[in-house]
Amino acid sequence: MTQLRIGIIGQGRSGRNIHAEFLKNIPEKFKIVAVSDYLADRCQRARDEYGCEAYQDYREMINNKDLKLDLVVNSTFSDLHAPISKEIMEAGLNVLSEKPFAQTADQVKELIGVSKRTGRLLAVFQQSRFAPYYRQIQKVILSGVLGDIKLVKVAFNGFARRYDWQTLQCHNAGGLYNTGPHPLDQVLGFIGRDIIPNVWCKMDTVCTLGDAEDFCKLLLSYPGRPTIDLEVCSNTNFSPYTYLIYGTYGSLMGSMTHLDWKYYIPAEAPAIKLEKDPLPGPSYCSDKLVFHEDHWDVPPEDKDLFNSMAARFYDNLYDAITNGAALAIPPEQVLQQIAIIEECHKQNPLPKKY
Repeated sequence: MTQLRIGIIGQGRSGRNIHAEFLKNIPEKFKIVAVSDYLADRCQRARDEYGCEAYQDYREMINNKDLKLDLVVNSTFSDLHAPISKEIMEAGLNVLSEKPFAQTADQVKELIGVSKRTGRLLAVFQQSRFAPYYRQIQKVILSGVLGDIKLVKVAFNGFARRYDWQTLQCHNAGGLYNTGPHPLDQVLGFIGRDIIPNVWCKMDTVCTLGDAEDFCKLLLSYPGRPTIDLEVCSNTNFSPYTYLIYGTYGSLMGSMTHLDWKYYIPAEAPAIKLEKDPLPGPSYCSDKLVFHEDHWDVPPEDKDLFNSMAARFYDNLYDAITNGAALAIPPEQVLQQIAIIEECHKQNPLPKKY
């Protein structure tokens, strides 16, 4: 089995705690040979923990041909994702960018163009596409038991007073750019990845100490497609569901670990007809539907949610680099997501303070 040589830019929460700590456990596929971080203590920590080279200037790493890097993970500040991903491909290397992929749709288009021109692989860490609860919801919907899906409500909410760089507009931060790519990537699978939907969005700065939004209500619609109602908010203590789905035969509600769905079977339903005249007596409509119920609990092998998603994502990425397999999440699909986020910010120009 080919062992891919990995370089990682950034040794903060994403670069170290997410990517490096995951990759070190699958040495048969990946080897961390170099990292970069502008903080000297993080570089020394990486040398001690991974036995790799470390550089305070990422350009030294990506231009060092002796490292023979197969892939560079771009875990820099969010506003640097697009320009540094471009530099990595220009240096002749494949790149995996953390989310958000970019700030604007035009930046994404430019990156796709650079990827085609240089022949380098361009991937985005949208691992939530592989979430076990999302895959189960897709399975239920595709089974048809809920009928036609009319509304998908998603809430990635909590209560937190954040105060790091992820609260600053100057770093392309805020809830929708930071947390939003996960649920957005999922719900676009319901409304369709082939269109740019109509967008309505309301943002605000509520609990954060920075100037980026931590409250976002987003509605997506398109003729003939399900309506999407998405919340990414940091000012609610109550999260009764992650997903709530309305269909013509039934509905589904649940969290990342448990789902319930209830539906009727049309062939079992009693016949009814429209009555335009008043119903006789003190009566009301009576529809005696028999509802079927089903449930899902996250299986033991998927209870570690992050590792479950990351393993499937990195397996696909490994196959793409070593065998030429298609990326499960190509950058063209992420372009749709960034275009929607860009429109949300155009509708909600928040004052920049920092």
